[in-house]
Amino acid sequence: MGSRPAEPPPPPPDLYRDTWVRYLGYANEVGESFRAIVPVSLVWASYGVATLYVTADAVDKGKKAAMSAEESHARRATIAVVDTFVWQALASVIIPGFTINRICKASLYLMGSMTRWPLPVRKWATTAVGLSAIPFIIKPIDRSVDYLMDSSLRKLYKTED
Repeated sequence: MGSRPAEPPPPPPDLYRDTWVRYLGYANEVGESFRAIVPVSLVWASYGVATLYVTADAVDKGKKAAMSAEESHARRATIAVVDTFVWQALASVIIPGFTINRICKASLYLMGSMTRWPLPVRKWATTAVGLSAIPFIIKPIDRSVDYLMDSSLRKLYKTED
């Protein structure tokens, strides 16, 4: 009887993709959902949190690429940083923030024109609509950004190899 070779251990979880830290990337969607009831400075602060998350993930991926690459460390690290930053900026901050903003604005407008609810009730209802939309927009936005990146920026990386 021969012994089977030991399988390599699975890679450690990615702090920015596989842990609770990933939720920091959604801070701006939460901020946009609360826009109707909190000061706008808090909404902008939520964008700051999401942008810090995006930047930290990009730097982390760049460091990992630089450590794992045998040749052209700087090029691989640069590609990892740029790719991660652009992808995260689009998929975690810009597109979802805009989407939730428009959903909340439309829901507040529609509730104002179709109900007789008092303004505070409409604002809280708008916040609930925005928060409940977040889980439904994430996957389609992620897939769309993957397609966009694969169809544009990532083609540049492949032609340079």
